[in-house]
Amino acid sequence: MSIFCIGRNYVAHAHELGNEVPTSPVIFMKPSTAVLAEGKNSTIPSFTNDLHYEGELVLRVCKEGKNLKDPNVLDYCDVITVGIDFTARDLQNKLKEKGLPWEKAKAFDGSAAVSRFFSLDKVGKDIQDINFHLDINGKTVQEGNTSNMLFPVDELISHVSKYFTLKTGDLIFTGTPSGVGRVEREDLLELFLEKERIFYFNVK
Repeated sequence: MSIFCIGRNYVAHAHELGNEVPTSPVIFMKPSTAVLAEGKNSTIPSFTNDLHYEGELVLRVCKEGKNLKDPNVLDYCDVITVGIDFTARDLQNKLKEKGLPWEKAKAFDGSAAVSRFFSLDKVGKDIQDINFHLDINGKTVQEGNTSNMLFPVDELISHVSKYFTLKTGDLIFTGTPSGVGRVEREDLLELFLEKERIFYFNVK
């Protein structure tokens, strides 16, 4: 399984981190060992003092595809959920300053939290009009709607498949809205898809 992540896909998030707004999707990857499955708590790694949450919509690939084009691109992802792309922000900043890759800060074990998945039919909405939010200790810290994506879902799938063959079970993290921030030990993180809480866990 591969995990494809899209960076800076919400303009407000790019601005909050002082990054340029991209003109094409920014892709980075995580290994399968990055998955933090439902029912497990997150642990702050020893190599960071500034672990950040980034809540986002996640797609699961349902069949193999390469160089995918409209109008059938969405047929390659069968279900969705909300997940968290954890980032060791202090380490990432050091790596970026030196022009080095981000993997140590983005792709470490447990850095991709994902919940159970839902079919679009069950969600009952167009994939480009889905609400999601993240609460920490009962307070909403991030709110997103896929209509605000810089690059819509079908374009993301097509773009990723241009460079990488998509395989059944691959995940695509579609980017985070503004409001990212630091997590602390004992924080309770709760993820919502529309108004339903679908995932929660503690940070240890």
